[in-house]
Amino acid sequence: MAVPDIPPIVLDRGGAAPLGVQLAGELRAAAASGVLRAGDRLPSTRALAATLGISRTVTAAAYEQLLAEGWVAGRTGSGTFVTAVPAATAPAAGPQRPAVARAAGAGIDLRAGTPCVEVLDRSAWRRAWRAAADAAPDAAPRPEGLPEFGAAVVEHLLRHRGLPADPADVLGTAGSTAAIAELARTLPRGARVAVEEPGYRRAARALAEAGLTVVPARVDARGLVVDALPAGLAAVYCTPAHQFPMGGRLPAARRMALVQRARAEGFLIIEDDYDGELRYDVAPLPLLAALGPDVVVHLGTASKLLTPTLGAGWLVGPSAVRAAVLGHRDRTGSRPSPAGQRVFAAFAAHGDLARHLRRLRRELAGRRTAVAAAVGAVGHAVAGDAAGAHVVVPLAGAAAERAVLASAADRGIALDGLARHHGAADRGPRGAGLVLGFAGPARADLERALPVVADVLAAHAPV
Repeated sequence: MAVPDIPPIVLDRGGAAPLGVQLAGELRAAAASGVLRAGDRLPSTRALAATLGISRTVTAAAYEQLLAEGWVAGRTGSGTFVTAVPAATAPAAGPQRPAVARAAGAGIDLRAGTPCVEVLDRSAWRRAWRAAADAAPDAAPRPEGLPEFGAAVVEHLLRHRGLPADPADVLGTAGSTAAIAELARTLPRGARVAVEEPGYRRAARALAEAGLTVVPARVDARGLVVDALPAGLAAVYCTPAHQFPMGGRLPAARRMALVQRARAEGFLIIEDDYDGELRYDVAPLPLLAALGPDVVVHLGTASKLLTPTLGAGWLVGPSAVRAAVLGHRDRTGSRPSPAGQRVFAAFAAHGDLARHLRRLRRELAGRRTAVAAAVGAVGHAVAGDAAGAHVVVPLAGAAAERAVLASAADRGIALDGLARHHGAADRGPRGAGLVLGFAGPARADLERALPVVADVLAAHAPV
């Protein structure tokens, strides 16, 4: 199959956007204009780099971005092919209404929970996969996880979360939600488990599907309200580092109070360290697992740090809890895949994980500043600590929330509201607002989307 002519591509070598991002955008535009069509084979990265007079690293980064977005696909021995074509950009309704092009109705996704893969060093990523592939195939399952993965997790927790642990304390998991589902199966059926309200609905569903009774636990601007927890609990699920979705950080006094209540009343604390590594201008607080290792199960995941591709997470908890989880795995034959664990361990082995985390913090700190500035320019404010990968923009009520979500969707921006993070059983007052994620999109897409978000918010009075 012949390679199509590539249209003139303009790259601004002095521009703020990386050349790889610019090139990916130019190729998307070529597909949207009809110059590139589904089924067309693209030039090799080497040939395109030579044509444009740029580094092959740049063309490889552009192709990888398009691969991740689903516009192109690689075929072994054949090359890279266009698999989907973005819709052409529709004209804006007026000069004062910024818009973005939408790809098959998807547009730019500013919902929380997606990692920032743009800052991932692809050379280090490939190196980790090659190193993982060098290991001999496993002859038997390792339901507790690979030893090298446990060692990498212990080093990560000590350096970046201040939690001393032994590799024997660590169980590999398939991620935080999977670990919650496993923990749920170790609790008595019908037992009461408190979940933050508003909070992480997947955790609540995983607990409920295991036959547990989920009860709402009130949160305020600083996270879980410990004094408001009901009695008679078997466990409490919480996100103390950066409460999801409100963004508060649980104060030290509340952390101590929660651990003391757990010891006195005999319940388990499930500490989901959501966004825990992503701190900007706030100092870290002691993990609940460091304050109460006898009553706390600490959960972490590589999905938000790196990518959900790995399907790797970790559980650190009391020996009785680990034994119960391993017993469940033995009875059901379930266990996390070791492949992602090998890659994570290889990525961490030579400092690439620590370097990635430093880059990630710098990038997300800048993005958060940009989001706050765009929202502030139209009179709105962001809530939550300077941490994590999302902010909350309060709105006056449910009607305003629905209107903002609908208006943004009409203009190619996928936003999330606070309403869906409340459980159906909650009868208390519900706040309204946006849960605005800024990690997932490419930096250039975020910069295009923020004026649209600001324009949509400008139609509603700030809270």
